[in-house]
Amino acid sequence: MIDRRRDKTLESLNPATGELLETFVEWSDAEVAAVIGKTQQAWLAWRGTSFAERSTLMKRAAQVLRDNADSYARTMALEMGKPVGEGRAEVNKCALCCDFYADHAEGFLADEVIASDASKSYVAYRPLGVILAVMPWNFPFWQVFRFAAPTLMAGNTGLLKHSSNVPRCALQIEEVFVKAGFPADVFRTLMIGSGKVDKVIEHPAVKAVTLTGSDIAGRKVAAKAGQMLKKTVMELGGSDPFVVLADADLDEAAAVAARARCINSGQSCIAAKRFIVEAPVYDAFLEKFRANMAALVMGDPLDEKSQVGAQAREDLMAELHAQVEASVARGAKLVLGGKPLAGKGSFYPPTILVDVVPGMPAYDEEMFGPVASVIRARDAADALRIANDTPFGLGASVWTRDAAKGEAFAAQVEAGASFVNGMVKSDPRLPFGGVKISGFGRELSHHGIREFVNIQTIWVR
Repeated sequence: MIDRRRDKTLESLNPATGELLETFVEWSDAEVAAVIGKTQQAWLAWRGTSFAERSTLMKRAAQVLRDNADSYARTMALEMGKPVGEGRAEVNKCALCCDFYADHAEGFLADEVIASDASKSYVAYRPLGVILAVMPWNFPFWQVFRFAAPTLMAGNTGLLKHSSNVPRCALQIEEVFVKAGFPADVFRTLMIGSGKVDKVIEHPAVKAVTLTGSDIAGRKVAAKAGQMLKKTVMELGGSDPFVVLADADLDEAAAVAARARCINSGQSCIAAKRFIVEAPVYDAFLEKFRANMAALVMGDPLDEKSQVGAQAREDLMAELHAQVEASVARGAKLVLGGKPLAGKGSFYPPTILVDVVPGMPAYDEEMFGPVASVIRARDAADALRIANDTPFGLGASVWTRDAAKGEAFAAQVEAGASFVNGMVKSDPRLPFGGVKISGFGRELSHHGIREFVNIQTIWVR
């Protein structure tokens, strides 16, 4: 296999065809430092703008996104294989996030009066400065905007180091803020590979770092940021349990399960990955789940009918297939899929593994593609044990006709978000993040906008 990722170039490669779309030269250290300096200078003015001014611009950014949704969705389809319908929905969700923070940032960051021994004391939320975001390719617009909207509305400026295989997306995101009329250098994209991230973190103008990605990447970035005593937020991988209790609506659960596993062609941190089913309904659920997975339409990401597109990179598809093969070699059984499609492109079909037990990649590791592990549980207590038997803790869902029982179960799952009778999703109104090796800190809601501010005590007598 040829690894096209080189130190000095960033390549836009269509994973559905293997076609090289465009090559970008990686910036030099001097170019990077110059842009960081400009972003720092922009912050000195931006921090003094009113919430009303920021809100007006952020509303314009939302409109730019909506006006260009088709174009941006096409870029995602071409550059990382996302079905174009999902890409359009992603862009519109970004616009929703911009509107949300435009409407609510001032309230989230309002001074809080605290009674104390002072004549007057309160807590204020002040911007920190330049914030670096190290972002992944799988939701190339959404994961940036859920950082950028609150960060800019808080009065910070932003630097984006995007994944090296989505350079066109990275540049278009910067373009959104330019078209919206934001001051120059308030948000900039750095055209660099991962090898230059440490130097960016070391730069004195950079005050904090947020990363979405694998736990391996998170450990590296968090270690460097810790060395520099800089705040971090880490949203890392997940191996989300999808728990089906014996009294669940199996038709609904099986239909949602297929979507939850194969959203973004299975390449989502919060995609359901381990399907844990109580023994009395295991066989019935598996039959319905298999039918729903088999019915998904896989094809050209640019085709509106496609529900599953290409895997974003050939090497990642190969890693996924190696996990499947290793699991089968250790006793798991395939009941659907399990082999890359022949021909051009990195297409991996919806796949189901059963008889999955500890010691197999399908049980122990994150499977970042449309591969589902279906696991039999003796009863609800056993299902809870299995759900928590993972180093990850990002999202979880439980299915039951008894909402109160589902809520009690969800509260015991070790995850940043637990959903009852619904697919795990992110929402600007709700905090998002994980526990265990799925990371720390929170994005979205008022919790997210307060991650990168100086929570300042003011005491006056």
